[in-house]
Amino acid sequence: MVQLKNYKGHGAYVVASVLDKEATYLKTLHVLGDDNDWYSGLYEWWTFYIKGKSSDIDGITGATIAGGERSIFVLEIDQSFIDNGNTLRFETAVEDQEYHATDLEVPLTSESLKGTLEGTGYIRYVRMIPTK
Repeated sequence: MVQLKNYKGHGAYVVASVLDKEATYLKTLHVLGDDNDWYSGLYEWWTFYIKGKSSDIDGITGATIAGGERSIFVLEIDQSFIDNGNTLRFETAVEDQEYHATDLEVPLTSESLKGTLEGTGYIRYVRMIPTK
């Protein structure tokens, strides 16, 4: 579950991705927001996306989420990414406001996938519940 902080303005675009040890994008796990005209506002992820390496996006929802709202979705993370030096990153952007490349970023470990993780931008927290 992603819970946003209270803020005024448009809905936030949120991207969850797996990055390797060198901060190179390996996989896009989820995108909140389906209007690809605004994807370029997520600058770091956008560079990965336009290079055609994003064909393996697991999920795109139809809606951004506004300040104070939450969204619940499943991140299907391949086991090979976990406990292997990779990072789970949540990027956020809001039209005519700030972009947060690392709104929430944690080492992708079995332990980090449990509990609540605090964001530093629009994300108040992400609550992770492993299914296995």
